[in-house]
Amino acid sequence: VLYEQEGVFIHSSCGKNDDQDSLISGVLRVIEKENEVIVDWRPLDDTLDTSNILCAGKDSSSVVEWTQTPKEKCSRGADRPSSYEAEWDMVTTVSFKKKPHSNGDAATHANGESKWSFLFSLTDLKSIKQNKEGMGWSYLVFCLKDDVKLPALHFHHGDSKLLIKCLEKHVVLNESPQDKRILLVNSQNKSLSQSFENLFDEPSYGLLQKLKKDPYTVTMGRFSKVTNYIFDSFRLSDPSSQRRPPSEMADFLNDAIPGLKINQQEEPGFEVITRIDLGKQPEVSRREPVSAEEWAKNMDSEGRILNVDYIKQLIFKGGLCHTLRKEAWKFLLGYFPWNSTKEERAHLQKRKTDEYFRMKLQWKSVSEEQEKRNSRLRDYRSLIEKDVNRTDRTNKFYEGEDNPGLILLHDILMTYCMYDFDLGYVQGMSDLLSPLLYVMENEVDAFWCFVSYMDQMHQNFEEQMQGMKTQLIQLSTLLRLLDSGFCSYLESQDSGYLYFCFRWLLIRFKREFSFQDILRLWEVMWTELPCQNFHLLLCCAILESEKQQIMDKHYGFNEILKHINELSMKIDVEYILCKAEAISMQMMNCKELPQAVSEILGIESSSVTPDSDTGEDESGAVLSCPTSLYQSISTPVTAANGTRDSTQQMSETQSLTPA
Repeated sequence: VLYEQEGVFIHSSCGKNDDQDSLISGVLRVIEKENEVIVDWRPLDDTLDTSNILCAGKDSSSVVEWTQTPKEKCSRGADRPSSYEAEWDMVTTVSFKKKPHSNGDAATHANGESKWSFLFSLTDLKSIKQNKEGMGWSYLVFCLKDDVKLPALHFHHGDSKLLIKCLEKHVVLNESPQDKRILLVNSQNKSLSQSFENLFDEPSYGLLQKLKKDPYTVTMGRFSKVTNYIFDSFRLSDPSSQRRPPSEMADFLNDAIPGLKINQQEEPGFEVITRIDLGKQPEVSRREPVSAEEWAKNMDSEGRILNVDYIKQLIFKGGLCHTLRKEAWKFLLGYFPWNSTKEERAHLQKRKTDEYFRMKLQWKSVSEEQEKRNSRLRDYRSLIEKDVNRTDRTNKFYEGEDNPGLILLHDILMTYCMYDFDLGYVQGMSDLLSPLLYVMENEVDAFWCFVSYMDQMHQNFEEQMQGMKTQLIQLSTLLRLLDSGFCSYLESQDSGYLYFCFRWLLIRFKREFSFQDILRLWEVMWTELPCQNFHLLLCCAILESEKQQIMDKHYGFNEILKHINELSMKIDVEYILCKAEAISMQMMNCKELPQAVSEILGIESSSVTPDSDTGEDESGAVLSCPTSLYQSISTPVTAANGTRDSTQQMSETQSLTPA
């Protein structure tokens, strides 16, 4: 106990003429427990009654809210709840559910006793409002980070200065420039977990300035700058006289994104693609989303998925109904093993919950002084706060400035910096997280799904941008095979490296489709069907759809970049999925597929011909060719009772005869 004061009252009937003497006397304490400093007030006659304490408890979405604990649930006294997440309640960012009564009304039980007890962590304190000098008893009003004010505490036996001095040992308090009575909190708990301290003591911390030099931090901003410059040029009254020459604009774009310039002589993966007749694109249709009934019928009594390949094929062809996403995405992203039982998954979640909150405690325990000496963490926090504030608010889950969803986005991204401190946070990661959190409605599950997604995407965010370079080269290779004439036109307009697709690749089309459409697109891509790098074929499908307008209207560099940017939120996701699948079938059925394209699509050999009866090449080795998938996934699944024809099921040795 760092501070204790009796005679601290709540005036529960302030402003009410009919009950002006309703005062609740209580004890105010400041308690240090492990790495938390807690402010605790409770009525004198209720100090041992834990049913009156407003305690942190998680709802189904893991957004913490303060709720009054029912007496019947508190038979354990001060013991913690049985939930394995309960021990982390004080670590989690707190979001207050406002009570139906105002601060001036007393919540009462049947016996008439007031129930005003509360406690909070200093890490959740935003400001303290003091009384005016010489205006009766001194009082304090605590305002928490989501702007919920607790009842005023009146100090009848002495003033509040000793409490302020006690708090100043743990947080920095500064007077508000607008109102000198308000003290603003400028730091968190000053204790530091040993594991985090050791992290900064490692010899490898020579990369302190990495973030400042990280080209991605510059890339997103400068790419926007280039785009805005071009938009401005089109707004001018006489754009033809004001616009920069296309070649100069292309150089400007290369210079604006350091590290991205591609040199064909230095970069691997280039191959001269001769003109090949791919034949006509096949007609492709999609099916209805996988239903809860279909999912349940493909699961045994212990919760194992019976036929993983079949389920993936259904998801690829139709996606998932929304009610299934919370469960199915964990499998698709690799958080849950496909062959795990329900019990095994419960144990995994418990272990992962403990691991998550230990990492979260690391950054929440860092004081402002500690952060000042560790510029990387400070810069990570600054970038995260900036990006979270730019989150798309059109989805109700993220509406409002102090929305719990936005708070959890911040917390998960900060915790990811503890998980992978070398990579840390790079602009764009919040775009990948926000749909995951929306679907999971759970802080812990969203974090581990994000970790799995970042395992796939981390090369996009690494300092040398090699992952982005490789994808742009591969996209150029695929597009040249698909339409060499269009590629030649783009090259003639200084657009051959497809830099205008940068944002598509960086954050997997997140800003190109509506929020609901991106859920469908991502779950289809996560099946890893029908081939490797299917997202590049999605790019090809979009570009091929826009080819006629770009070429017929003779768009130059500026116009191409402007046109591609303006496609955002105007692309039909189902049409593009059908077209990309048709392109994949077209390429994989090609008799003379170039080696570079085979490697991009994950096809080990291009020697398969339509006459092949077996999946073996001349040496007798079985080919790993995704073409065989089309025997099943191109056939609409119509059996509502869960039965299916045996020809729809995949086999490792299935014939590679084209669909």
